[in-house]
Amino acid sequence: MSFELFALPGSPVQLLIIAAIAFLLFGNRLPSVMRSLGRSVTEFKKGVAGIEEEVDAAVNAEPAKKTSSKDAADDKSEE
Repeated sequence: MSFELFALPGSPVQLLIIAAIAFLLFGNRLPSVMRSLGRSVTEFKKGVAGIEEEVDAAVNAEPAKKTSSKDAADDKSEE
């Protein structure tokens, strides 16, 4: 038997086999399973976006703190 069909990841043959197995396992529950999977992916993306926003805010706020402390030190030295 030739295994050349399985040489490339994501080939159409592999996708058809995975789809057939999913259909056999889940049958008429497949639409609800896919809907749940879609909701899970959406929630994951929202969580990642929230973390990215927090990191960006922390990175942008950190230089402001450093410059404000330098300004405060400069103000004290001028007095």
